[in-house]
Amino acid sequence: MDRTAQLTARLPEREPAYDPPASAPSPHAASPHAASLHAEAARVLAQNWTGASTVPSRSLYPHQWSWDSAFVAIGLRHLSPLRAQTELETLLAAQWGDGRVPHIVFNPSVPLDAYFPSPDFWRSSAAGRAAGAPRTVQTSGIVQPPVHALAAWLVHRADPGLSRARGFLARVYPRLAAWHRYLLHRRDLGGGGLVCVVHPWEQGMDNSPCWDAPLSRVTPAPARSFRRADLDHGAPQDRPTDLDYGRYVRLAADYRDGGYADGDGEFAVEDPAFNALLIASEQALARIAGELGAAGTARYARAERLTAALVERLWDPAGGLFRCLDLRGGGQIPERSVSGLVPLLLPGLPREISGALVRTLCGPHFGLGTSTELVPSYDLLGEAFDPHRYWRGPAWFNTSWLLERGLRAHGHRERADALRAAVLRLARAGDFAEYVDPRTGEACGATGFSWTAALALDLLHRGPGGGGADGAGDRAGGGHEEGDRG
Repeated sequence: MDRTAQLTARLPEREPAYDPPASAPSPHAASPHAASLHAEAARVLAQNWTGASTVPSRSLYPHQWSWDSAFVAIGLRHLSPLRAQTELETLLAAQWGDGRVPHIVFNPSVPLDAYFPSPDFWRSSAAGRAAGAPRTVQTSGIVQPPVHALAAWLVHRADPGLSRARGFLARVYPRLAAWHRYLLHRRDLGGGGLVCVVHPWEQGMDNSPCWDAPLSRVTPAPARSFRRADLDHGAPQDRPTDLDYGRYVRLAADYRDGGYADGDGEFAVEDPAFNALLIASEQALARIAGELGAAGTARYARAERLTAALVERLWDPAGGLFRCLDLRGGGQIPERSVSGLVPLLLPGLPREISGALVRTLCGPHFGLGTSTELVPSYDLLGEAFDPHRYWRGPAWFNTSWLLERGLRAHGHRERADALRAAVLRLARAGDFAEYVDPRTGEACGATGFSWTAALALDLLHRGPGGGGADGAGDRAGGGHEEGDRG
């Protein structure tokens, strides 16, 4: 038995991090403060609702984003399970024939110059024809982290009666299964079982210092060939540099011009967070299969194999976290990123590894509980650390939400409760900001940001200790607007 098998075999079975036990009724009714936070978060989600999906931000991000919608659905289930189901159904309706779920679904009523890259850059219906891009809706051609099956399972658990009556899981399961097949078969570019991202935007942490070395090999697109709409809404010092943006555009254009075929691009990275979220969603997909009367055994086994591959290929015992693996550069990327901590979400991690991750999370490089309240996106001691620049140091609410669940899954209840409290306090204090300075809590980026509101709402409903509407037997009847569509 090899070292990875020994470690994974040693860990007793744990309750999945995404399905905590039931507890008291929804805490938004328990105190005026919580009720006010609940109302403010609901207001943000109502303002950003388009009738079929939720935009991340009315100004900066005026379309539907893939992993944003998954996180939004997780929060929306506490307001309206129907809206949460619709959020995911709208996204999956734009799925390509090869199974990929595009990272943007464009709203045709939004002007082309409101966001770049716009539909006329991606040319999905033409350039993606061989990959089965839809003809009736315009999308991007790249993907984002696969949180969707996890979100679908949680949405179902919020109101199983409504879900069954609408056939929600029966309709989304084939699409989610196709999405996972695409990733597992088309994106295993390293041949070791893990999924690759082919563009920094796919990983979701767009401007991480982890991408500096792989991007340095990419010739940027000429500055005159595109116009950055993001600078109309955000300070240049908080956004990616023009040089980095030129490289993003070059990679995306080359991928498009190659018909969105996988395997030949200059950028190919195995990322720990992306793969950890796939594992969590594979476990959720097994539960969905069980709900539909099918065996989930093969999916649980696949999740175990993926976890073993994650440990074998990306774990750095000396650093105490997972590293990104640059397939084109030939080695692990030395930067410490929050991506390397996100696998704590997985309850099947070897105990030695989960313990090391918690030590790293709370140590000098990330400082949780000492120098920071939310988890910084990058190493506090790293040369590239910047507390305000996109994903190069600021703390984001979705990664803190994931790590709160990870801490809880591995028995660190007090740390999880403290992180939960910090998310709720800083979300409200910053008017549901896109991200915050990890040391001061200063709000940065867009305000009224959808996943910040949604995930604060989820933590509010689950309460300290991790219980809430995810638990067995909970039918989540109280406080839901069953017929609400917006």
